[in-house]
Amino acid sequence: MIPVNEPLLGDRELEYASECIRTGWISSAGRFIEEFEQKWAVYCGMKHGIAVSYGTVALQTAVACLGLKPGFHVIMPAFTIISCALAVIYNGGIPVLVDSDPRNWCMDVSQVEEKISDRTRAIMPVHIYGHPVDMDPLRELADRHKLLIIEDAAEAHGAEYLTDRGKGTSRWSRCGGMGDLSCFSFYANKLITTGEGGMVLTDNPVLAGKARAHRNLCFRQEKRFYHTELGNNYRLTN
Repeated sequence: MIPVNEPLLGDRELEYASECIRTGWISSAGRFIEEFEQKWAVYCGMKHGIAVSYGTVALQTAVACLGLKPGFHVIMPAFTIISCALAVIYNGGIPVLVDSDPRNWCMDVSQVEEKISDRTRAIMPVHIYGHPVDMDPLRELADRHKLLIIEDAAEAHGAEYLTDRGKGTSRWSRCGGMGDLSCFSFYANKLITTGEGGMVLTDNPVLAGKARAHRNLCFRQEKRFYHTELGNNYRLTN
């Protein structure tokens, strides 16, 4: 058997895990969570990072931020993990599938526009095996139809995409830094791992606030146990 990836864990990881145990910061509060959120967001070119317990619930949290009404559509590739469709179904939406490009297994962007309808609310590109989706035409489509992009970068830690090609303003953008909301997994077979874990990234402070509330049971700051919205316990441990 050839592993997809093996975690590289050494003395530094043992030192940090031991610090959590020694200091008692073993739950969803502690310096490592905030530091990880801030540094990963900056690394990917985003402003806000919201750490969660799994990559699957990163997708569920991102879709929850859309406030989908039952039966609304999210367009995604047919070749991806079930978590993408599950996140949409879990939030009352309907996944609408497009085929993949046989050269890189990513979403065939040329098929997306014909799937857009008045029920479409978002597009979910998934970077497969480290190959970025062709994001420029997808961004143009989303902007023209007033749709949000939920970027699944769970298999593309550190991968880059050359944006604005041929316009004289081209630059390399990291995967996870091109969506309205972006999602990562830090499962044990990923290039960066927390054992289990995930993160939502966004530049939008309103979406960031929704994501933080959703991962923490929608507690309210001014009146903690008075709930006006339903969330989940998706917190990551220190």
